[in-house]
Amino acid sequence: MSESKFEKLEKELLLDRRNGFEKTEHKENEAAFKFSEDYKKFLSECKTERECAFYFEEEAKKNGFKELGEYKTLLPGDKFYIKNTEKAILIGVLGEKAISEGVCCIAAHIDSPRLDLKPNPLYEDSDIAYFKTHYYGGIKKFQWLTIPLAIHGVIVKKDGEKVRITIGEDENDPVFCISDILPHLGNAQMSGEARKIIPGEKLNVIIGSVPVDDEKVSKKVKLNVMMLLNEKYGITEKDFVSADIEVVPAYKARDIGIDRSLVGSYGHDDRVCAYTAFKAILEANAPQKTAICYLVDKEETGSSDSTGMQSAFFGNIVALLAKMTDENYDDVTARKALMNSECLSADVTAAYDPNFAEVFEANNSTYLNGGVALMKYSGARGKSGTSEAQAEFVEKITSKLTKNGVIWQVGELGKVDEGGGGTVAQFFAILGMNVIDCGVPLLSMHSPFEIASKFDIYMAYKAYLTFLR
Repeated sequence: MSESKFEKLEKELLLDRRNGFEKTEHKENEAAFKFSEDYKKFLSECKTERECAFYFEEEAKKNGFKELGEYKTLLPGDKFYIKNTEKAILIGVLGEKAISEGVCCIAAHIDSPRLDLKPNPLYEDSDIAYFKTHYYGGIKKFQWLTIPLAIHGVIVKKDGEKVRITIGEDENDPVFCISDILPHLGNAQMSGEARKIIPGEKLNVIIGSVPVDDEKVSKKVKLNVMMLLNEKYGITEKDFVSADIEVVPAYKARDIGIDRSLVGSYGHDDRVCAYTAFKAILEANAPQKTAICYLVDKEETGSSDSTGMQSAFFGNIVALLAKMTDENYDDVTARKALMNSECLSADVTAAYDPNFAEVFEANNSTYLNGGVALMKYSGARGKSGTSEAQAEFVEKITSKLTKNGVIWQVGELGKVDEGGGGTVAQFFAILGMNVIDCGVPLLSMHSPFEIASKFDIYMAYKAYLTFLR
């Protein structure tokens, strides 16, 4: 039966909101499933920003990228990277056009909500040894109780030696845990507000319970734990002061659903965008404008610090690239480069959750399997703290994605007065760049086990590759 006039008009005039799997061919859907296999492995192995930066550096080198300092001059097609300490990394491919004509940048963050050890973390109470923590980023604290936890990090000893620690990931390792009160004694806890179920100061991780056999020692369990750590890593309690040690969920990324269409894992926010952006830069051969993938730290706490997006690192590197490629370089060249640049702020957003439909506005939400998600603006309530993409740039990006077969959707982060959130987009906009948020929608964002669609993950990769070329 032929299409009716109104069926044709529906296709021409209305947005196609079908499930993405219905819009694409079987081969592409198979590619989406295959793409997520390596992504799951990455998530399971890289649970801190240091581990992510190291992974991206090693993979970049395997794919022909060289440290920027190895180049005296840069030619179109040259592949480079530069780290910002060990917590952020910028990867790029020099384009045919001059740097003064701008760069195409995809920016994502590689830090995730977690628990950090305090500077003096180890203590003993009632014959149990604990690590005291300070939570990092926006979490629901009660979600971190009674789940298996792993410890990742680095300790810098007084002689400068770096000791890397990972406990809880190997199947033969012990794991760690934060206890909770039993329901039989939890009346007071359960009658309070959710944010007060567990105070931050009670997020104490159980480390051990065996005492040393010496009545003259006052903290027998604490000493035994420290002896074991000293035996394995050669550290003393003082070394915790010069350490970055994080407590993260101990489980690996897993398929979700009988159809295996979803991926459940810790750290989708925002490593799903970092990973897909990185995969795109690896394939951004011979771009017109210089292509950059910038993977930063500290987004979950406001993008401050030298490794966050508010630092001068990005602007300094663009200026350095301009100087290395332009004989007539001056300060104006670098400023022109920033003002002529474009950016995709690659960050996740909230997928519509029918279990909690009351906080979403269905017509302006993004959905699992709906494709890569665009947010024209972020912020909270009256667009407070927002970065808003201009209409011309939105049209340019959406048209380019559509032309290249990228399935995309657009939405907001919940109802107007329910809350909201921001991304690194605002810090690129301050530099005078055109920028829009473009990432993967998640269920259970900021939880220890977030959920993403394999289809959306793959479409994010395709979107980023399309943008860089």
